[in-house]
Amino acid sequence: MKVVIIGGTGLIGQQVGALLRQGGHDVLAAAPSTGVNTLTGDGLPEALRGARVVVDVSNSPSFEAAAVMHFFQTSTRRVLSEATAAGVRHVVALSVVGTDRLRESGYFLAKLAQEQLIRDGALPHTIVRATQFHEFLGAIADAATRDGRVHAPSAGIQPIAASDVAAAVARAATAEPLNGLTEIAGPQAWPMDELLRDLLRQRGDGREVVTDEGAGYFGAPLQTDSLLPGPGAWLAPTTLQAWLAARATASA
Repeated sequence: MKVVIIGGTGLIGQQVGALLRQGGHDVLAAAPSTGVNTLTGDGLPEALRGARVVVDVSNSPSFEAAAVMHFFQTSTRRVLSEATAAGVRHVVALSVVGTDRLRESGYFLAKLAQEQLIRDGALPHTIVRATQFHEFLGAIADAATRDGRVHAPSAGIQPIAASDVAAAVARAATAEPLNGLTEIAGPQAWPMDELLRDLLRQRGDGREVVTDEGAGYFGAPLQTDSLLPGPGAWLAPTTLQAWLAARATASA
């Protein structure tokens, strides 16, 4: 079957595409670099022609609150409209665990708005909520650094490898629509401060990690379980230690 991946040239999109092609599916990677712009609609009707499934793993180029809301609302409305016209039978969207709990975050609010548009639409759908990726833990530490020290709360975080996210999204694309949500997470939950402390140590990064319950998450205050999946989430196999070891081997 034909699967169109919105954001198909990105970190997750490329891996989802590779997995689906291995399964014998016809995959089209839709992104501005391939001539498909979901904000303007350029190339979108042509890309969706004959598609049975649309997978949306796109992301906003800006995380500023108004810009990210504009991106997800505009893009999602256009994708849903054109997918309906093209006779698409299943929309799969990648979202984030905690979108309904971090209302102070402009990014999480925008993802929640995207989810609502998909739920309110007429197309069968599956929304896959994932926890933070192993690949972006360094960015969390960088964003939390003040005067050379990393300020992090002890709230829980359960990171997942991008390859495991891609595997889950690919499975969803070839399964029947859930017309609802599913959550995926890494195999282990950590206090965020302990996780970043261990990560920086293993990387040889000398920054001190300070436990700071008011530090929040990219500016949004956290409760203990704000970023943790609920009961019944699919737990991925790749541990942080295994992921770090694989990265070290690849860099050697």
